[in-house]
Amino acid sequence: MKRGTTLFLRVAVVLIGIPVLALGLWGMYGLAKNPVNPDYAHILYPLVLGIYLSAIPFYMALYQAFRLLGNIDRNEAFSEMSVKALSHIKKDAISISILYVLMTPFIFLLAQTDDAPGLILFGMIPIFASIVIAVFAAVLQKLLQQAIDIKSENELTV
Repeated sequence: MKRGTTLFLRVAVVLIGIPVLALGLWGMYGLAKNPVNPDYAHILYPLVLGIYLSAIPFYMALYQAFRLLGNIDRNEAFSEMSVKALSHIKKDAISISILYVLMTPFIFLLAQTDDAPGLILFGMIPIFASIVIAVFAAVLQKLLQQAIDIKSENELTV
């Protein structure tokens, strides 16, 4: 496969990572340093810490996606390295989901304190999005492993 065929996806991976980096550098830092209401600070600090911690598996998953695209460019899409990359993406998505589940009580406290019940729904979005990504990566991993097994069986019979 030509090197530029996955260029669009590589650009998309970079463009997904830039806003998260900007939010982490300026948005969350500013919120942690100057909370809008100091009465909420004891609730906001665990949330900001959880968001910063979730950035680690997020960028690890983006790196694995970049490696997977590199495998596709080198015509190594059906390899164990691709299966491992999908496995890492699945584990990273599950860890993000777990982090946001652990943050849910603090989101609930903030919503109760600020009288904003819709805030709980916004807290559920990252949980469900990362679960969908984990399931999708697991399905792709299983399909890819089956394709590799079939390919190796065909090579043995020839």
